[in-house]
Amino acid sequence: MRHDRLETMTGGWFVGDFTPSVLRTSDFEVSVKSYAKGQREAAHLHRVATEITVVVTGRVKMAGREWSAGDIVTLEPNEETDFLALTDALTVVVKTPSLTGDKYPTS
Repeated sequence: MRHDRLETMTGGWFVGDFTPSVLRTSDFEVSVKSYAKGQREAAHLHRVATEITVVVTGRVKMAGREWSAGDIVTLEPNEETDFLALTDALTVVVKTPSLTGDKYPTS
């Protein structure tokens, strides 16, 4: 058995081709991240990876649209998004493949 803590992972990312990780793989990445109301992430896109965001709790704004608990947002390669927590929120994100350097700022 192995035990880790989410807070020891970088930005909530705990599976993927990076360190630290619970499972190191280039196939995909997984994160769990809590946001306080008003927290933002800058606009960006991935040229290779597909990114899937599950809004577990709260309301967020991504790619110019509002999303709430239960929504699953899939961004294909080259689709731009930014992120704003409209309320306190919790997300789970899966990105495939796990590819270092495939995040391109767009603003």
